[in-house]
Amino acid sequence: MLKDYISDFTRYMSKERNKSINTVQSYKRDVSQYIAYLNENGIHDLSKTTQTTVLTYLLYLQKQGKATSTISRTLASVRSFYVYMTQLGIIEKDPTMNLEAPHVEKKLPQILSNDEIELLMQQPKCTDSKGYRDKAMLELLYATGIRVSELINLNVSDINLGVGFIKCAGTKQERIVPIGNIAADAMRKYLEKSRPNMIEKPDEQALFVNCNGRRLTRQGFWKIIKQYQKQANLAIDITPHTLRHSFAAHLLENGADLRSIQEMLGHCDISSTQVYSHLMNSKLKDVYAKAHPRA
Repeated sequence: MLKDYISDFTRYMSKERNKSINTVQSYKRDVSQYIAYLNENGIHDLSKTTQTTVLTYLLYLQKQGKATSTISRTLASVRSFYVYMTQLGIIEKDPTMNLEAPHVEKKLPQILSNDEIELLMQQPKCTDSKGYRDKAMLELLYATGIRVSELINLNVSDINLGVGFIKCAGTKQERIVPIGNIAADAMRKYLEKSRPNMIEKPDEQALFVNCNGRRLTRQGFWKIIKQYQKQANLAIDITPHTLRHSFAAHLLENGADLRSIQEMLGHCDISSTQVYSHLMNSKLKDVYAKAHPRA
């Protein structure tokens, strides 16, 4: 059965290719859906699939209304699966070899204005342990630009408030990111007034814990930020990544250089950071169009 290869494939992507948990889950989901499509169409032997088979599936996804980015990611997943199958000798030829992914038009990231940031940060009320924790998390995300996965993976030993930095090891390459005074103050209050009351075990390593005293999850933080977006009555759809985008854009707007921002964000490629330059250029064009008498 084709589906029998999926667990071996995901193990290979995780252990040998060192892909992240989220990436491996995406591969597994995409390949499982592709194999289900093949089975529904009477194809139970991977060696019988051709380039036309894969193209037909991509067109099927398009007719289902899937986004171009989703179709492009699906092709990447299916291509990785075929590469693995050729390495095992299950198939001789990879039908995705010369297939090109559909062009994905990059959208400029949404960022919050300074006033919107201020309004969001005012929402957690430091009247109980949860309020201190939530205030510290939001301030830390905006102050450092770290990813939500990196935030929830922080341990107490990763933060040094005396020197003013955090050690971020959530990605393949460890990096040190400075913390501003406001975030450091929020963190200090959380560690002194909140975390001791929330942890379940005295030797708990996780920096941020849930109400059960265990490490906070991505889903848990997602609910928290959505709650405060609603409370603040902000029209923009805020995600944890919105604070990361805002961190980078505000640094660039205030004179920081791209290389420094790249290092703080943990981008391997400067092109990932350059999107914020495009954002600033777009903003300048809007200002020009509204302000210049001959625009």
